[in-house]
Amino acid sequence: MTTLYAYPDAAKFGRVLPKSKIYEHASPDSALKALFVRQVDQIVWQYKLAPETINVKATRNVPEIQVFRIVLKTGELKNEVLRCIDNAIPFPILFELVYEDRLRCIASYKRPGDAAVGSWVQSEYFSSAWLPLDTKRTVFPVVFDLERLYTELLLPLMPFPARADESLRDYVGRMERIQGLQKELEQCESRLAREKQFNRKVAINGEIRELRQRVLGLSV
Repeated sequence: MTTLYAYPDAAKFGRVLPKSKIYEHASPDSALKALFVRQVDQIVWQYKLAPETINVKATRNVPEIQVFRIVLKTGELKNEVLRCIDNAIPFPILFELVYEDRLRCIASYKRPGDAAVGSWVQSEYFSSAWLPLDTKRTVFPVVFDLERLYTELLLPLMPFPARADESLRDYVGRMERIQGLQKELEQCESRLAREKQFNRKVAINGEIRELRQRVLGLSV
């Protein structure tokens, strides 16, 4: 079940972020700018979770966490738009998407790159279901550092639970592998629906069974 946290008032930032500022730092092409125009009504930099705002220790991997609220013009937002914003902001971000009376959370796991200083590496995106905008929020987690807080914010977005003693990086990698297998599974199921030859249907069914077993093995 998705968890929405009640962020501390001390961390409230509440500034509208003009799209032009994103463009300055991420240099999107014209097609991506058109997506912003079609899909995004407003971007609000809602909270800044940092040592000076919530009295929680920073780490090298997580010096700060930002919470952005994006008000949508339609119920759809392409991940390319989120990735553009992530590229413009050199900190982990949790997005809250709002459309009419609904809200959902979405984020990628974002960490400093192993090579160039100042570079960041991002995972695929993970998201909650759409929830009523007035969904009751849970008490903010009590943690000792921002890396643990980041884990607590990402956990509710993951489709399967973490394993004992599994690092966040390994956990996200496992979830990404499941995502990849699920896409393959969808493709196989589409091929099966179109296939007319019996022997080909048998072969595709075999692929589907194998993919389901691999997903099952990674999900526990």
